[in-house]
Amino acid sequence: MATFLAFIGVSIVVIVTPGPDTAITIRNTLLGGRTAGVFTAAGIAAGQTIWAIATSAGVVALLVASEPLFLAVKYAGAAYLVFLGLQALRAALRPAPAGAPGPGAARETRPARRLAPAAAFAQGVVSDLGNPKMAVFFASLLPQFVPGGVATFAALMALGAVFAAMTFCWLALYAAVIARAGDFLRRAAIRRAIEGITGTVLVALGLRLAAEQR
Repeated sequence: MATFLAFIGVSIVVIVTPGPDTAITIRNTLLGGRTAGVFTAAGIAAGQTIWAIATSAGVVALLVASEPLFLAVKYAGAAYLVFLGLQALRAALRPAPAGAPGPGAARETRPARRLAPAAAFAQGVVSDLGNPKMAVFFASLLPQFVPGGVATFAALMALGAVFAAMTFCWLALYAAVIARAGDFLRRAAIRRAIEGITGTVLVALGLRLAAEQR
């Protein structure tokens, strides 16, 4: 029990630390509302579950040991984060359409385009699977907290599933809070500012991921 509680504690610290998952969840919630945010969280959790399965089956160990494969995943994931970030920056810098209401007119309460739940889910999955740091994290963390020190498939998978479930709950809560403040956050000026911030963060995270050593 003490080992499991230690795992929960370490997982909470990792999960609540802002990163690409948080930035993507915020962005997608603004684009598609709470539903898109929750589906993004579900996609991220699904990606983590895949990493957990791969870790339990020993596939992640092969990925970490293979420099070319590891780099391929890293650069693909970094490129995807930069792509999403540039999309957000483009939306932030896009000029208002002709005839758009001025500052004194009724505020904009809906995003210019809605993000479909399926697209949000896919973005969550791809973003998480494109982060090789998750592979290293799962490969190094899970075995340390296996009860009795026996790293069986079932034991590793159970810990991975718990981590993914905790991640989903945290990010879904994030989405609910952002959606709750949706009317304020979707004002034209506020939304564009947040798009600019999240876009910058995603680009920076992508570049950092590409430049980081193991």
